[in-house]
Amino acid sequence: MAVRLSDTEHYEALLDKYDTWMFDCDGVLWHGDRLIEGAVQVLDMLRKRGKRLLFVTNNATKSRRSYKTKFNQLGIEARVDEIYGSAYAAAVYISSVMKLPKDKKVYVIGMSGLEEELRNEGVSYVGGTDPADLTLESFSLADFTPDPDVAAVLCGLDTAINYTKLSKAFHYLHRDPSCRFLVTNEDSTFPSAHGLLPGAGAVSAPLRFALNRDPLSVGKPAKTMLECIQAKVHFDPKLTIMIGDRLNTDILFGQAGGLATLLVLTGVTSEENITGPNASTIVPDYVTPSIADLRLAKSS
Repeated sequence: MAVRLSDTEHYEALLDKYDTWMFDCDGVLWHGDRLIEGAVQVLDMLRKRGKRLLFVTNNATKSRRSYKTKFNQLGIEARVDEIYGSAYAAAVYISSVMKLPKDKKVYVIGMSGLEEELRNEGVSYVGGTDPADLTLESFSLADFTPDPDVAAVLCGLDTAINYTKLSKAFHYLHRDPSCRFLVTNEDSTFPSAHGLLPGAGAVSAPLRFALNRDPLSVGKPAKTMLECIQAKVHFDPKLTIMIGDRLNTDILFGQAGGLATLLVLTGVTSEENITGPNASTIVPDYVTPSIADLRLAKSS
C-alpha cells in the first residue's frame, strides 16, 4: 500500500532517505509551457541539500539540447547531461546496441528533436520532417520508390502524422521481416497545457494493428532507458527515487529498476486510478498531490 505523504515529518524523511531524484517532466514539473506551481522552489531546495537531479522524459519531440532551452525559459536550472529523453535513448540504442551499419538508414515517424538526436549519434535517416512526407495528398505505392538502405522504422510522437508516413513505414516493415520496428515510447496520451492529447503510442498503434506486430519500446517503462542513464551516471538504485504522474510508465519504470517511486496527481493519473474497486495493480511507494508539497520540508 502506498504511503500518503501529508506533513512535514513525511517530507523530511523522504528527503533524508534518497540521494538521487529522477523526475518525469510533463505532468510533474509543467503542463505544456506552463509551470506547475512550486516546482522550481522544490528543485532548488533539493539542489541546496546536495541531491543529484535527473530529468527522464518519454517526450521524443525535443532533443536534450532543445529541452535545455525549455528548462531555461521556464526558469528551471538543468544541465544537458541531466536530461534523458526517449529520443536520445532511441538514438543511443540504434547506434550502440543495435549497432546499425553506417550504410543503413532508419525511416522516422517523428519530429525535429528525434532527428537531432539521431544525427548526434551518427545514425542516417529518411522521413521525419522531410517536406515530401508532410502532405495530405493521397498515397500510392505506384508513386513511391523505397530506399533500399532502410533497415529500421522508428516511431515517436508526431503531431504531423498522416497516411503517407504510416504507409511508408508499413511498407518498409511489411516487405522485409528483418526490418526493425522501434518506438520511442508507448504513452497512450500526452499532457498538453490545455488537456490530454494522443501520445506516441497512439501514433504507432495503426502500424501495430496493420502489421499484427509489436515494436520494441525504448522509453519508460523499458529498462533500455534506465540502462542509458546508468551508462552515463553512477547512482545507487536503493538511494534513488523516481517521481512521475503516470503509473504504467513512470512508476513501472522505477519499480523495474529497483527504485523507490513517488506518484504525483498533477498529470495523467487521478485519485480514482489508485483507490476504489477499479484501482490499478501498479502501486507506488509514495503518493502526494503535487511536487510542490515537498516545500513543507523547507522550513525544517
